[in-house]
Amino acid sequence: MRTSPVWNPEQYGKYADERGRPFADLLARVRAEEPSVVVDLGCGPGNLTATLRDRWPTAAVHGVDSSPEMIDAARPLATDRLTFEVGDLRAWAAPPESVDVIVSNATLQWVPEQLDLLPGFVRALRPGGWLALQIPGNGDAPSHAILRELAGAEPYAPYAGEAAPRPDVPGPAQYVAALSAEGCSLDAWESTYSHLLPGENAVLEWVKGTGARPVLQSLPDGLRERFEVEYGARLAVAYPRRSFGTLLPFRRVFAVARKER
Repeated sequence: MRTSPVWNPEQYGKYADERGRPFADLLARVRAEEPSVVVDLGCGPGNLTATLRDRWPTAAVHGVDSSPEMIDAARPLATDRLTFEVGDLRAWAAPPESVDVIVSNATLQWVPEQLDLLPGFVRALRPGGWLALQIPGNGDAPSHAILRELAGAEPYAPYAGEAAPRPDVPGPAQYVAALSAEGCSLDAWESTYSHLLPGENAVLEWVKGTGARPVLQSLPDGLRERFEVEYGARLAVAYPRRSFGTLLPFRRVFAVARKER
């Protein structure tokens, strides 16, 4: 059975501006005016969750994340209207029609059964409530293809072969079908960001905070360092550093639904 990786908020926080852009684009489509309860499922270190409090200052905003390390990083941001807890979003449940806005940003890609969870999220919304989702859709990108290939090769495969991220995630049409069936009106789309990253072997530093972390966590000392060197060398070829930085194209999938009944 695969164990959950230990997430590193500091590593994840590198390139925070680039990681925050899709969150802002997602929330720009949510037209809730004065919500009372807002929930962020997969809140990470809480820096983006705090912007929900800034947008809706009268709302109670609650962040949930399965990583104790991420919640520890988020708790200094807590106030009487901004709270955080450790929890698995697969087990999260709120009383029916008790929440005005649910946000899940760059989290559901880790959950194979994510479409099965959507009806429960919709049930938690009050009529007129909003559900806003964003996931990376870059499973076929060189960063992930190289990761899967290397993790499946010797001597890494016995440890890391099952830890590489899946290439298949829902697209906009699947979100439209699933959420329309729950009585929602919605907008679903995809965008490819062209992130220009500074630093040496920048794409390696990016993926070490997200997609590559479960693989690295699965490897024993010695092999982990060897894997990182080999993976980094391949990434440097796939994403060459230029005088202006390293270009990382990154596809993301979005869905914003409003509960109509």
